[in-house]
Amino acid sequence: MQKDQEPHWDMVVKPTSGLLQINLKEVWRYKDLMWLFVRRDFVAQYKQTILGPLWHFIQPIFTTVMFLLVFNRIANIPTDGIKAPLFYMSGITIWNYFSGCLMNTSNTFIGNASIFGKVYFPRLIIPLSIVISNVVRLVIQLLLLVVLMVWYHFHGFPIHLSIYLLLIPFLIIIMAGIGLGLGIIISSLTTKYRDFTVLISFAIQLAMYATPIAYPLSYLKNRSYKWAIDINPITSVVEAFRFSLFGKGNFNFGSLGYSVVFMIVVLFIGVITFNKVEKTFMDTV
Repeated sequence: MQKDQEPHWDMVVKPTSGLLQINLKEVWRYKDLMWLFVRRDFVAQYKQTILGPLWHFIQPIFTTVMFLLVFNRIANIPTDGIKAPLFYMSGITIWNYFSGCLMNTSNTFIGNASIFGKVYFPRLIIPLSIVISNVVRLVIQLLLLVVLMVWYHFHGFPIHLSIYLLLIPFLIIIMAGIGLGLGIIISSLTTKYRDFTVLISFAIQLAMYATPIAYPLSYLKNRSYKWAIDINPITSVVEAFRFSLFGKGNFNFGSLGYSVVFMIVVLFIGVITFNKVEKTFMDTV
């Protein structure tokens, strides 16, 4: 090669030029790596455990039994005409997906700092892989819910399938979007403020009780604090999920539209903060 000849590079890595810039083509180019991260998240979660993936069944079953004891037997809270085990397990299933996405994506930068510091790849692949790996857990728990629905179908509580079942994939996308958006916002903040990791685990526990998981929205009809539950964007998704399965509950497209708008807003803010922190986070982690 002559001295004055410019070198030829196969690929040039450049920093993100804008806060709203997302190179989806590059993310797609690294799709194989993303699936490796999905497999890593699922396998590593239950490595060196006795029961392994069976915990996906055990956790919702034990939580449902506890809700039956506390909220149904002791507090005697109604369940909108839905069999109590089905009511609780449906809420727990969809909530577990949201909380899993939020908790795991909120640890994106700190938990993967060693990888980020050694090799280049689109950083957005990590939170996206977390959202996808949690779908595996969701599908397993949905299978458990379907088995319970079939059992009740033949024991006095017939399940009538409707066209609203087609809403379920859309509801999962909304949950994934909100969890992803909030998660990467929190992940961006924890690069400087580590106590946010403690705050988020505590906040998720409280948020579950501010969502109609253990009680129907109709139970709060005449309560002065119902507005606080209504502004929770997860509320309408949970109610729509139960309505899709059982045809009962407080569901309307207006409330679901609010959740969609909230998802778009948090994803917009999340992309801005993610792109901003991505450039300098290795100096602070």
